[in-house]
Amino acid sequence: MATSAQLLYWLATSLSDPMQIKIPDRQFKLAIILLNYRTPDLVTDCLETLKPEIDEIDAICIVVDNDSKDDSVAKISHWIEDKSAKKNVYLVAADSNSGFSAGHNLGISSVDADNYILLNSDTLIRPGAFRRLLETADKYPEAGLITPRLEWPDETPQASCFRYPTPLSEFINAANTGIVTRLLKNYKISVPVSDEQTYPAWVSFACVLIKKAVIDDIGLLDDGYFMYFEDTDFCFFAHKAGWKIINDPQSKIVHLRGGSSSVKTCFKNKTRVPAYYMASRTRYFYRAGGRLRLLVANIFWVAGRSISKLREVLGHPRMVSEKQAVDIWINWKDPNAEHMLQHKT
Repeated sequence: MATSAQLLYWLATSLSDPMQIKIPDRQFKLAIILLNYRTPDLVTDCLETLKPEIDEIDAICIVVDNDSKDDSVAKISHWIEDKSAKKNVYLVAADSNSGFSAGHNLGISSVDADNYILLNSDTLIRPGAFRRLLETADKYPEAGLITPRLEWPDETPQASCFRYPTPLSEFINAANTGIVTRLLKNYKISVPVSDEQTYPAWVSFACVLIKKAVIDDIGLLDDGYFMYFEDTDFCFFAHKAGWKIINDPQSKIVHLRGGSSSVKTCFKNKTRVPAYYMASRTRYFYRAGGRLRLLVANIFWVAGRSISKLREVLGHPRMVSEKQAVDIWINWKDPNAEHMLQHKT
C-alpha cells in the first residue's frame, strides 16, 4: 500500500509537466517552495541568492509555476540548466492557476521534508538567513512557524508581524482617521517592527518556515483562498492547535514587493480591490468566528466608513477603495464558495 507521502507525490507530479526530472524520493531537512506566476526574472534573481544557501545544508528547492502561460517555465528551466542546479532545484508546472495556497500545497506535496519554507518570488536571501531559521526551529520545539525580518534592499525593515483582524480593526481601516487609529491603536493589525525575537499572532507568508509536524497536525494551507488571508488563516489554526509563532529578526530576507498581485496598489490608489481579496476576507472572518463575527465585522466597517465618508463630504479626498462598501458582502451568503477571480459585470 502506498504511503501518504507517496500519494501526495503522485498527486503533485500528475498535475505537473511529465518531462520534469523526478524529485528525489527521500526526506530532506528543508524544502523551499518558491511560487511563480508570470515573474520569471524575479524567480531567477531569487534563485541566484538562494542557491549558495541551500548548497550548504540538506535542502531542496521546488519552484512551482502556477500556470503562467508565458515564458516562465522556459526561463526558469534554462536557469536551472545553465547554473548546474539540477541537483537541488526542481520545477513543477501546475496545469491551472488555483492561487497562492494551492500552488504552495502542490510544492509541499511533491517532496518530504522536516521543514518547509514558503517563499515569494519577489525576495532575495541574505547570507545565513535559512540556516538561522533552522537553528531557531530546532531551538524552540513548541514553535511551529518561524519567520525572518523582511526588509528593503537598503536594510529598512518592513512590517511583517500582525494582530488578527477583528471588527475593531475593520472600524479603524474604514474610518481611516488619525484620532480613531490612535484611540484604538492596540487593535491595529500591524505590529511595530522589533529588533528582538517576538511571538506575533500571525506573520507574512512572503517567507515563512513551517515545520512538517504543523502540517501533519492541521493540514495544508486552505486552498479555498485564492490569494490573501491564507497566512492569517493558517496561523490562526496553528495557534488554536497549540503551536507558537516566532519572528526572528536575526534572519533577514529582502522583500521587493514586486510580485504578481495588484492589491496593495489598489488600496494605495483607492481603486477597486480585486474580488478575490474581498472573498478571502469573507472566508477568513467566517472560518475564524462564524457568520455572526463576519456580520459584526461588516457592521463595524460600515460604522467606520460613516466617519471617512463625512470627511470626504467636508472636502477630503477619497479615503477607502471604490465600491468597498459593496464588496465587503462578497460571498456573504456562502462564505465557503469558490474564490472569485474577477468582479461580476
